[in-house]
Amino acid sequence: MKRLQYSARVDGTDGVRSLPDWRVLVVGGASGMGKTGVGRALARRYDVPVVEADDIVEALLAVTLPEHLPEVHFWRTHPEAARQAPESVVERQIAIAEALAPAIEAVVANHVGTDTPVILEGDYILPGPATPEGPVRAVFLHEDDEEQVTANYLRREPEAGPQRHRARVSVLYGRWLAAQAQAAGVPVVAPRPWVDLAGRVAKMVEGASTDTVASARTACASGG
Repeated sequence: MKRLQYSARVDGTDGVRSLPDWRVLVVGGASGMGKTGVGRALARRYDVPVVEADDIVEALLAVTLPEHLPEVHFWRTHPEAARQAPESVVERQIAIAEALAPAIEAVVANHVGTDTPVILEGDYILPGPATPEGPVRAVFLHEDDEEQVTANYLRREPEAGPQRHRARVSVLYGRWLAAQAQAAGVPVVAPRPWVDLAGRVAKMVEGASTDTVASARTACASGG
């Protein structure tokens, strides 16, 4: 269900636009899962802006020092750590996500409090408690096939060549996020097939596809 909100047009006249019945739609998941593409598609569908968690990170990096937020600054102060074993990199990503949680929560609260809908997407967003009828909705994307994630990176960044280590990190971190999402009652969505991903996410957000949600959870739990 949508409701109407009056707004001023650029020409000074009053207009009415239809708002979604949520105020924040979180699209989470690890890198290389298709969040940016589906986030933009959903933004067009609902006529709302997108806020990327990466922008929040950059803002914090600009106004803090490493001693203030060591986890958030970690990749800049320890760039060599990105080459460590995938499991170690995942542990660091989890620590960064937990350190960023208060900033993410503040952005969410601001949009709920000011009644301004937005889509929030990013790697470092942690699943919160599910609120199917509430102002904050969430879905998490997870692709468990490392070869597919490697192909996703190669398509997006052909100049870098196959990034198998990065893909392994992404799948492991994605599994952890998916497990956290399931525990919070947040749906986990398989990105493929890409062609109808935005539509499938919209149905879940609007509460029209509980069977698909259950199937996605089963697939994630089995590692498929």
